[in-house]
Amino acid sequence: MAEALKYGDRIHLQNAYGKGSGGYLDTNGASTAGGAVYGVSTAESPTRGQGTGTWEVASADGKAAGTPVASGDLITLRNLYSAGSYLDTNGVATADQKKAGGKYDVHTAKGADRGTGTAEWRIFAQTSDPKDGIVHIGDTVHLWNVYGGNGGFLETNGTGPATGKYDVCTNAYYNRTADVADWRISRA
Repeated sequence: MAEALKYGDRIHLQNAYGKGSGGYLDTNGASTAGGAVYGVSTAESPTRGQGTGTWEVASADGKAAGTPVASGDLITLRNLYSAGSYLDTNGVATADQKKAGGKYDVHTAKGADRGTGTAEWRIFAQTSDPKDGIVHIGDTVHLWNVYGGNGGFLETNGTGPATGKYDVCTNAYYNRTADVADWRISRA
């Protein structure tokens, strides 16, 4: 039986673009965006730097640590690099990303409350086994940001920094092209 994802779990998120070679969600370099801490891209490894590719799952609705995460829940993701920071939409997507439906740039912020909904993500499992409504380790998920009522789906889009793989933004489309918004969960 598949292991349920629970609040408080530490995970890696692997992007499915290019048949699973889209890289791991990662903090990478200081950000110059207002209120941001680090830039976000993908990396070849979930352990590019200590904690850079590790994310702690928390409930944005006050569900207790140890409670299983249900598909459709509202979550926050705290990166464990250095003092920790939260996955956050901040600023607009690049001009090239906008041509493909891009909405917002993605960075991390010191807290989960930089802006209303900017660090809150609705998690949707594509499917799971068993089909009990719970997200499981090994599931592929979509992460939808709730900023402004529709912050878009987390995706890879464009070239990342020199030490990264792909840039990360949100998009109006849940998968504008083959698997860019699909993220596979593994235990950290």
